[in-house]
Amino acid sequence: MMYFDYKVAGGDFTGAGQASSQLKKVLKQLGVNPPIIKRAVIALYEAEVNIVAHANKGIIRIHITSDFVKIELDDEGPGIEDINKAMEKGFSTASDKVRSMGFGAGMGLPNIQANADSFTITSKQGVGTHLEIIVQLR
Repeated sequence: MMYFDYKVAGGDFTGAGQASSQLKKVLKQLGVNPPIIKRAVIALYEAEVNIVAHANKGIIRIHITSDFVKIELDDEGPGIEDINKAMEKGFSTASDKVRSMGFGAGMGLPNIQANADSFTITSKQGVGTHLEIIVQLR
């Protein structure tokens, strides 16, 4: 088993993708099937960018076993008012600044769900959001 933790700073778009890049490297070294690596990396990248775009800060915890990758993300941010609405393709609460950088198209959560074998999300307004993403490696 392997564990990794990453701290994510809100607004740090230059640092976005560090955790997903590291996950890709580790899964390649472990000989994981490339289509599975792609799914795990897409799910993590989308979640990582959501922290950068919407929260003050967050933490990512990655747990890799021989059977699965479990990714947990907790952010300190505004929270999600309506999770069902946020899961709709194209729905976004991203600021104009975030959109001008090419982010905030409203595909993050739907892409996470599409690439995960298991995905749960909980959020509390004014506190933050918790995601749990599991991708099976077999």
